[in-house]
Amino acid sequence: MIMITGGAFQGKTEFAKKIFSLNDNDIIDGKTCVFNDIFSAKCVVNFHLFIKRLMNSNIDPIEFSEKIIRDNFQIIIIINEIGCGIIPIEKSDRIWRETVGRTGCFIAKNSEKVIRVNCSIPMYLKGESK
Repeated sequence: MIMITGGAFQGKTEFAKKIFSLNDNDIIDGKTCVFNDIFSAKCVVNFHLFIKRLMNSNIDPIEFSEKIIRDNFQIIIIINEIGCGIIPIEKSDRIWRETVGRTGCFIAKNSEKVIRVNCSIPMYLKGESK
């Protein structure tokens, strides 16, 4: 598993396409995809929004991520960093933000590579560059 993280609009998806030879058909969007599609996808973007959808469906994101690790370990997960900045006023948004952070930590721990992309520049936090 490979995790690519960073702020919004920092070039994470374009980096993944270039480095891992992905095309648009290889990528599903966590904002709208069918949950089970993630088990056969090469790459998922907006995993932070996928987590929100899991939470809204009363599905534990960590348990779901364990299943992803078992059933689709080759997936590339692209997730926005949302834990920086102003703390949200709404309690549900604070809970979501914390859950994204905890799930991201779990995925990073279990990934072969973790790459942070900022201003389209990759920083390998875990594993070596390709």
